[in-house]
Parts: sequence; C-alpha cells; structure tokens
Amino acid sequence: MRPRLHQPVQFSGLGEIVIHGRVNIGIYPSPFFLSGYGYIEARHPSASITIGNGTWINNNFVAIAEFKRISIGQRVLIGTCVEILESDFHGLAIDKRTIVGAENATGIVIEDNVFIGNNVKIMKGVKIGFGSVIGNGSVVVHDVPQGVVAAGNPARVIRNL
Repeated sequence: MRPRLHQPVQFSGLGEIVIHGRVNIGIYPSPFFLSGYGYIEARHPSASITIGNGTWINNNFVAIAEFKRISIGQRVLIGTCVEILESDFHGLAIDKRTIVGAENATGIVIEDNVFIGNNVKIMKGVKIGFGSVIGNGSVVVHDVPQGVVAAGNPARVIRNL
C-alpha cells in the first residue's frame, strides 16, 4: 500500500523501502509543512527501511539506511525534524573519512506504539522498546527498554510509564 503523503517526500537508493498498511507522512497544519520535505533512503542494495501500519510521521523526517535495516513498527508517532541514521557513513580517522563501509553501520529497530518527540536523533544500533516515549530534542545512542520515557543527550530513562 502507498503511504498518504501530506508533504513532499523523496524516496531514494538502491535498497528496499516497504510501507505496510496505512502510513501518513507529513502533517498539516504542523511546523515545517511549507518549508521542507521528508527524505527516506535505503542507499546500498543490502539496505532496507520498513514502516508499519498506522504510523504517523510528521514533517521534515529523515531516515537513511546505508547498509543495514531500519525497522519502524506499527502505530509509531514521529514528531517534526526527526532523523534516524543507521550508519556513521564514513570512518573517523583522517585517512578513513572518505571511505564508506558496512562496518560503520548497525541496524535500528523501533517497536510498535513508540512516540518520538520533535527534533530527535536516533543513531545506529539502537532498539526502542514497545510503547516507549522519546522526549523532544533527544539523541538516542543506546537501547531504550519498553514502557519508559527516555530523554536527553544522550537519552536516558527518566521514568516508567
């Protein structure tokens, strides 16, 4: 099934992008509706992005899978300007900064019923558990268990739901 697009979205890459069921991308009225677009890319043929039924993605969303998989569950709510990145995209050492390799990528799993606030960055290798909430402006670099609120930079559990 095709997603309902309320804001322009660029789908790109050589990998697979799969939308399951009814997914909404872009929200009107909401910030950044007229000043941006969504960007979803599965760059390498081995990369994939899946988005589950009932998920709502707000404006200016970015998801990039370089070599691995980004899995977004069902009924996930995603705020404005969220970035989900499963790779560092290059090495950190000076002589490795122009080299792209699968060793810099680790998949991401966002389970069902997760609520992700505005301006959140979700980095490689993270799993966010069922029903959890990620606070606005957080940078998620470690797994978040199910049924909690996590916030901050780096995000940490601040309370149970």
